Amino acid sequence: PHATGAAMKYLLRKPLVQALLARLLGRYLAFALRTTRWTVDGAEDLARVAAGGPAVVAFWHEHLPFMPELIVIARRLPSYRPRLIHTLVSHHRDGRFIGEVVRRFDVQIVYGSSSSGGATGLRTLLRLLAQGDIVGITPDGPRGPRRSLAPGVAQVAALSGAPIVPCAGCTSRRVVLGTWDRLSVPLPFGRGVVVCGPAIAVRKGEWRGALPGITAALNHVAERAERLCPA
Repeated sequence: PHATGAAMKYLLRKPLVQALLARLLGRYLAFALRTTRWTVDGAEDLARVAAGGPAVVAFWHEHLPFMPELIVIARRLPSYRPRLIHTLVSHHRDGRFIGEVVRRFDVQIVYGSSSSGGATGLRTLLRLLAQGDIVGITPDGPRGPRRSLAPGVAQVAALSGAPIVPCAGCTSRRVVLGTWDRLSVPLPFGRGVVVCGPAIAVRKGEWRGALPGITAALNHVAERAERLCPA
């Protein structure tokens, strides 16, 4: 058994195997989301994001599998103004794997970190926001602790002037993994909800004071999604 486990870990490190798994997972996720009956909570807030300028869409790491549906719904709105959507993922192997999965949903990948010490992608994010794009950040990723806000999301908002939009998602049929973030994986043929909260403006130089409010807003939309769509 030990030799088998070691062989599996060796195979999973291979780029070709990772690419194949990412493609399969992307197809499964698209199927599960497509066969779910979706509703939107906070439709007016989502419409403002769809129609407006640059925005930082923030969500806890556990809601990552639901966020492609938020993009699908936003792009269908009459108010939607076409522009590129980017997401920040880590350079770590897990981050690159996630990046390959979300590419399927026409999302551009930025490699870096949202932590205070990981400014790798900061200049890229600021440039993208300056040209009017949308960026998605999981501010407790890539390794947690769960629902613990890294300051990078507030720093990006303060420097760019773009608002933070707290979002969450949930489905009635889901599997909660035993990972650090308790990642939820949607199952097909259930009910789903995406929740979009009011935009949060962060003034330049005041990002530290904004952290408790951002954390509270992210927890609020997460808890509301779970109440609206219990398992």
